Amino acid sequence: MASVNPEVEVGTENEIIAEIEEKVFFFHGRLICGPDPGGLLLTTVSILLSSWIFSVYVGEDLPSHHSGLIIRVSEMLTLLVLGNLILVSSIDPGIIPRNEQDLIEDVISGTNSARTRKKRVITVNGVELKLKYCRICKIFRPPRSSHCVVCDNCVEKFDHHCPWIGQCIALRNYRFYLTFIVSAFAFFVYVFSFSCWKMHKRVQKNGTNLFELLKNCPETLALTLFSFAAILFLAGLALFHVYLISTNQTAYENFRQRFVGSKSPYDKGILGNMKEVLFVGMPPSRVDFRAKVTPRSWHPTAASSHEV
Repeated sequence: MASVNPEVEVGTENEIIAEIEEKVFFFHGRLICGPDPGGLLLTTVSILLSSWIFSVYVGEDLPSHHSGLIIRVSEMLTLLVLGNLILVSSIDPGIIPRNEQDLIEDVISGTNSARTRKKRVITVNGVELKLKYCRICKIFRPPRSSHCVVCDNCVEKFDHHCPWIGQCIALRNYRFYLTFIVSAFAFFVYVFSFSCWKMHKRVQKNGTNLFELLKNCPETLALTLFSFAAILFLAGLALFHVYLISTNQTAYENFRQRFVGSKSPYDKGILGNMKEVLFVGMPPSRVDFRAKVTPRSWHPTAASSHEV
């Protein structure tokens, strides 16, 4: 649990406390990761293993006067990819604090406060938007926000939950997600190019066929195929997000077809949309994950079990 900055309350005047039960914290709240680290671990191992195979097996066939430089560049690209991966996976994506006061009152009274809540409507660029009430977090969500079923938190400007990173992609870490995609694409293009060059030289020098390549340098062939698959995946992902940025949509909005047949109220034109996503500063976190929290003497679940 963590305390909340009182200056950023959402949809209520009651005390708000963040319930971040599904998150994993490191370095006293400086880093925050999602509840499913398996995908992040697999992605990290894939990048490190690709870099190691390239340096050890592909590097041995590179021209001696250029091999050192080529390997150093691959190592720098590896560090760049891993750095972006750490940033996107460990930064608060934009978690919205829960309104725990309503949760406590619901447990005590046995009612559902969502039924008594009045509807809230706001206007964005002349378009009326109805704010949705989250029955789990007990808040009216800001526009473009959604509740992530994996992390069990409402997240601001929710794009999607990425299983390969193990984190929500949203308002505060979307830019790092883009730089991760671009850097990973550059890394695998680099690795793929020199791996193909090595196999071409082997075939040209020894007249070997595919089966002999598989026998003599299986690690290079595997790296080439894996890099090619990664390039196709990352290229498609990058093009999709270029489209989303140009139209100022999130992946979630596109999937739900929120603005089919009508222009998005958030669309500011291509240049305006790019400026908003790429050049506007990161907003501060709504939750202070490093703050000390005094344990409560009772919890809603405990209260419900002692009712008479």
